Formats: sequence, structure tokens, C-alpha cells
Amino acid sequence: MTEDKKTFYITTPIYYPSGKLTIGNSYTTIAADTLARYKRNEGYDVFFLTGTDEHGLKIEQKAEEKHMQPQEYVDMMAKGIKELWKKLDISNDKFIRTTDEYHVKAVQKIIERLIKQGDIYLGEYAGWYSVDDEEYFTESQLAEVYRDKDGNVTGGKAPSGHEVQLVKEPCYFFRMNKYADRLLQYYKDNPTFIQPEIRKNEMINNFIKPGLEDLAISRTSFNWGVKIPSNPEHVVYVWVDALLNYITALGYGSDDDSLFKRYWPANVQFVGKEIVRFHTIYWPIILMALDLPLPKQVFGHGWLLMKDGKMSKSKGNVVYPEMLVSRYGLDSLRYYLMRAMPFGNDGVFTPEDYIDKINYDLANDLGNLLNRTISMINKYDDGKIVTTTAVTDLDKDLEKTYADTLSEYRQHMNKFEFPDALASVWAFISRANKYIDETQPWVLAKDDSKKAELQSVLGHLAESLRLIALLISPVMTQAPVKMFAQLGLDYDNDKSLDFGETVVGKTVTEKPEPIFPRLDAKEEVDYIKGKMAEEQAKHGAGKLSKSAQAKAKAQKEADDGFPEEIQFDDFAKVKMVVTEVLDVKPVENSDKLLQFKLDDGTGVDRQILSGMHKYYPNYKELIGKKILAVVNLKPRKMVGEWSNGMLLSTEKGDEVKLAIVDNSHKNGAVLG
Repeated sequence: MTEDKKTFYITTPIYYPSGKLTIGNSYTTIAADTLARYKRNEGYDVFFLTGTDEHGLKIEQKAEEKHMQPQEYVDMMAKGIKELWKKLDISNDKFIRTTDEYHVKAVQKIIERLIKQGDIYLGEYAGWYSVDDEEYFTESQLAEVYRDKDGNVTGGKAPSGHEVQLVKEPCYFFRMNKYADRLLQYYKDNPTFIQPEIRKNEMINNFIKPGLEDLAISRTSFNWGVKIPSNPEHVVYVWVDALLNYITALGYGSDDDSLFKRYWPANVQFVGKEIVRFHTIYWPIILMALDLPLPKQVFGHGWLLMKDGKMSKSKGNVVYPEMLVSRYGLDSLRYYLMRAMPFGNDGVFTPEDYIDKINYDLANDLGNLLNRTISMINKYDDGKIVTTTAVTDLDKDLEKTYADTLSEYRQHMNKFEFPDALASVWAFISRANKYIDETQPWVLAKDDSKKAELQSVLGHLAESLRLIALLISPVMTQAPVKMFAQLGLDYDNDKSLDFGETVVGKTVTEKPEPIFPRLDAKEEVDYIKGKMAEEQAKHGAGKLSKSAQAKAKAQKEADDGFPEEIQFDDFAKVKMVVTEVLDVKPVENSDKLLQFKLDDGTGVDRQILSGMHKYYPNYKELIGKKILAVVNLKPRKMVGEWSNGMLLSTEKGDEVKLAIVDNSHKNGAVLG
């Protein structure tokens, strides 16, 4: 560690070891690793943290299912995750486990301090709890509510789809609302604290403005967790325990906090969008109560989806990284996840796209450029790289293109726009391939007077490949080493990012080997689909468990009164499409109606009036959302305004919600 270097602290969420990690889990860690490697290349003193979140009721239950003690179970799972990170070439500086003794002691010390200063108090909790999410919910936060025939709530589902259960027990609470105004001011003073911007709007409109409830931070109904020393019947709520890892890993609360003093606050904390609330509301408030600086940025990325929705073991639509690495190599997986996934939004994994990225981007574009260049250097200059001195305007143009590429690449990498950064590199690869066609070395080789021109072309290509290898090295950890070896370069030393004479005097390999062999697309797509089908069969996807069947039956019995069946031809007359809310406002002279301005894909804005004001008092939060609408109803006039269609909504008890779909659906797409 050198004191004169700028520091950069990056964290991933710590993973809950209740099951085997998928490529969705790997995505976050590879993204963080990509950024850590890039920052090291840029000269930063980087500290990169990842780890496992090992407490909670779900872990206790998982261990019991396997006839193991909880510690024995998490030891086994943590070992597997460490092995996976090693397989994925993750360069983390530390791996924290929340069962580590130093972490447990620090959490206890922090909780006791917060109790003493009045931020945490003892009360009683009654509410809905999801074991799978290790999260509490109010009735209004549930995605689905089960009721008996008398309308009493009997259960429901969390937004994740997991079942909830009623919990009543003594509990310690954190006074969240005490810090709400200060948190909002921090958002205002630090506009890039939460990224992407949409995540900040969700936090403000959905959680802070309606009023922050005090957070239940302890449990007494199980034992597997960090006990509160002054009241050991209570274990610390797993999420509070987990969030504190980001500072305990640096020694906060211990006798040696030198790392904490050096690296905190974190420069960026990568999390999935489903846990942004914990990291941008609860976590900052805890830090405020401890009088500590807040992270500079929390980046909530999207989900890696499958065609049928979020990757889920219960659906059986999971893809595991080990299978892809074993079959296609590590670099193809790391490249795919960083290139194909828009980092701030959801992305969709398909076997077809995965194989196409290998064949076209890696084998055709990059692989062929390397192979052609080395083959020509061997053929025309006995394997020696003679010069990189520009002779023609084409040479100078290639150098300028690289300079522009480097600038663009750095801008994107610094904003975590990994797909765009890679796209800029691949644009340069495309330019280099075109440069070969423009300069035609095979023609220059036939004319002795063009020898200097030929050697300049070959040198420019070799130097371009060296620079390409360096630019992709944060993402792809093996191909750059192989490229350097084939170019006769020293990977540990020849790392200047300036276009120069680094390659001059080097001897390339006599027999270039493809670093990305081209694949049989149909065969490999079938292979991946076959592996996915094996997982579906293993998890019994598509079949309801007996308990699920019973719940479905009970729900059906409680849902009497549905309208009678209609003919298919009647239904087919209804045209339902995806629309995007461009604007929404109350209708004058009406306390029920909202006036929606919608993009329905036709190029002409559509106006629909809907009686949703009661259910969406913060109606501006709907702007940018995609909602379903019937668009072939006869227009009608309501309180002086025309309504051209009807918005679809769901109704259960007193709860009414618009039918909102995710942003991957195109405006105007027809529901069929």
C-alpha cells in the first residue's frame, strides 16, 4: 500500500448462502471486479470487498433440512462461493463472513451504542415476515394478500413472490423517521448518490414521502444470529447485521481501524435493484446515527432475466456459471455479462445470444484480427515487428481513432457503463480490421518500394492489438495474456496505454492459435438448453407443490363472484396494448379522475381518463411507467374531457393497482 496513491473502495452485496449461486449472482461480482481491475490499471490503491451474509432464520431452517448445525452449513456454503469466485477470477482483497468473530463483536458494540444513545428502543412487533427475503412487510407493501371469506387477512406474498407469515414478538426498533429529513437533504446535496436516477425517485416516492416507519431490528423467535449483549434473547435483524459488514471488514469497531481510516467512505457500492432500499435508506441512516460519512455512491443494477422472467430455482430457469465456464471458457462469460447487459437496467439471457457473442464478437472480430496480424508478420517480416512510425494518412487515422477510443472508453468505465466501454473497443477492433482491407498488406508485399509502408501497417496492427488487450483486461482476464504471448510481449511490463513503439523489436509466435475457436451455433444452443432443461426437471418446474395447490384451492374458494365465462370471439375483439405514461394530472372538477397522456406506439399521444386518484395520491410517480390499456373502446366524454380507451387494473379487497409491466416491453406491443 502506497500512501500517495488515490484510494478506491468498492463493495458487492454479501451473498446469502441459502443455495447455489447463478450467473445472476455472478453478474454483480464480475461487474465489481471489472471496475476494481480498471481502477488498478489507472493507478488507484483499490480495496475490493465481497463476502457472505450467514445469519437468519432461513439459514437455520436450511441447516436443519440438511441435518447440519448452522455453522457447519454456512462453512460449507462459504467454501463453495469462494471456490466459485476463484473460478471466475475475482480479484477481491477481502472476503467477509458475518460469522467472523471480529464482525460479530463489532456489530454488538455498534448496537449497544445505538441503544445507549436512544436511536434503538425496545417495543413489540406485529406484522408480516418473509423468511426467504429475511424482510418485514406491512399489509400495504404485500404484492398479494390472502383473505378468508370474512375478509380477514390470512397471509400473502412479498413483492418477491415469497410467502409471508404473521410475526408477533418483542423487538428492538430503530428510529428511522428521526433521520428522514436529513437523508432527503443528503439526496439533494449529493445528486449522484443513488444511481440510476430512477432508483432515487422510487426511494423518495415509495418509502420516504409516505413516512418512514421505525425499523424492527431484532428477533426472538430463533437463535442463529448476532445476540444483543444487554438482552441476549434478541438476535440482530439479519439486514442490519449484513449492512455493517462494509465497515467492520475495514476494522471499524476493532482495535485496528487503519483500513477504515484509509478507505472509508466507499466510492461505490454495487447492489441489485431489489435491495436498493436497504442500502440507500437504512444504511445511510445507520451511518448518520454513528456519525460516519456516507458512501459516495450506491449503484442499483438491474436483473439478469430469462425469457420467462427473473431467474429462479423454483422455476427451474437457472443457468449456473460453472457450466458455461467449463464449456466455453471464463472470458466468454465475463465478456457476455459485461457487454450484453445494460448495467443500470434489466437484461435478458438467451443461449442464442450467448453463442452469437462468442462467434461474432470474440471469434470473428477479435480472434481474426489477431490471427491475421500474426500470420502476416510471420509471412512478410520473418515474425519481427519492425516499426510503428506512421507513413500514410491511414496509419495516422488509425492512431487518432485509438486516441478517441481511449478517451471514450475511460468516460464510460468511470460511469460504470461497461457495455458502452466494450462497444467503443469493438468499434476500434472493427476499424483495425477495416484498416487491413484498406492498406492491403498482401499487395504492398509485392512491391519492394512499399516496404516501409508494409512494415508500418504490420507495426500499427501489432500495437493496436496490444492496446486492445489492455483495454479489455478488466473484463477478460485470460485472453489479454494469450494475446501478449502471441505478440511476443511481456504482460507484466508492456502496459503503457499510449500508442507508441512498445511492440517494436518483438518476435511474434510462429504458429498463432485461435483464442476463441468458432462454435457450431445449433449444437451449442441445444447444449445450453439441455442443461437448463435438466435444472427444470430437477426442480420440478411447472408443477405446483401440494401446499401450493392447497393455497390455490383456498384462494379460489375465497374468490367467489367472478363473472360468467365468455366466448373466445368476444375476448378477441378487445385490443390491449402496452403504453408509456408521458404525463399525468388530476382532472378539473373531479376528485376521482386522473388524466393520462400516453405513448401507445402509434406516434400520436393518447388521452385516457381513469378513476385512480384515490389509489395514486403521488400520481407523478407513474410518469415513465408502462401500463396496459384497452385502445379500441369507443371514445367517451367525462367532465368535459375525452377519454380514448381504458387503463387495466387489478382489484383485491380494497386494493386497486394499475397493471404495470416492466420497461422491456415496447410501446404499442399487443397483449395476446
